[in-house]
Amino acid sequence: MTRPAPEELVLISPRHLAGAGIDKIRDALGPLIHLFGWTSEKRLPQVSLASPGGELFLDFNPGPQDGVWWRIEHHEPFWRAEFTRQVPVEAIAAVAQVLPQVLGDHRHADRIPFADEYPAQIAKRHGWAVHGTTHGVTWRSPDGHCTVEHTTDPEHAWRFTHSVHDGFDTHWTANFTVDTPDRLVAQFLTHLADEEPVQRRFGDVPHIALGAAVITSARTAGLGAHTQHALEQIGRTLISGRPRDHRPPR
Repeated sequence: MTRPAPEELVLISPRHLAGAGIDKIRDALGPLIHLFGWTSEKRLPQVSLASPGGELFLDFNPGPQDGVWWRIEHHEPFWRAEFTRQVPVEAIAAVAQVLPQVLGDHRHADRIPFADEYPAQIAKRHGWAVHGTTHGVTWRSPDGHCTVEHTTDPEHAWRFTHSVHDGFDTHWTANFTVDTPDRLVAQFLTHLADEEPVQRRFGDVPHIALGAAVITSARTAGLGAHTQHALEQIGRTLISGRPRDHRPPR
């Protein structure tokens, strides 16, 4: 395949390799402002949102390359979720969009589905390998690059870590403290493990991820980009010998 130009749109999977997709931050912030009346404060590039009752806060603050860029905090009980720069924005947006439902605001719930499975069920359904540990349990993505740890650590009860050969620009973490609703963790994992590809500018895909991800030009003719991508996923699976759920492209 001819290497796409940096500005060309591509489909990429698995999602945890796709990079941030930071040009889509409006998908995380927009619904809270326009559909649910959350207040916003902008000190660009930082954007802070607060729920109408002041129980929940979402802060987007692009900073150091390896630092926390997204933070969600709830008070009484206190819990916090943090995401570093290269966490795929689709998974963060999925969490942000259901925050009103956490507070009992179910407007638009028909359009914003909330995960109704336990994280363990989601991991198993997507072929993530499970391992018991001294302090909890871990799940690892089929390609081995992404790990979920569920432990008794009060600071990081749920911890997602990712890297490709410890490569620069592919390492990211997502942490959820004790008292974070399990459904929010499940929401994050649902949209992280989803085998449907996400769209990125080719130049925004982490360089070291290029050999590990399935990438298809969004302009693919003939069968269509999503069908072509699904066929490439199947081919990669057959080579690796890993079974997967071959869902038809949407």
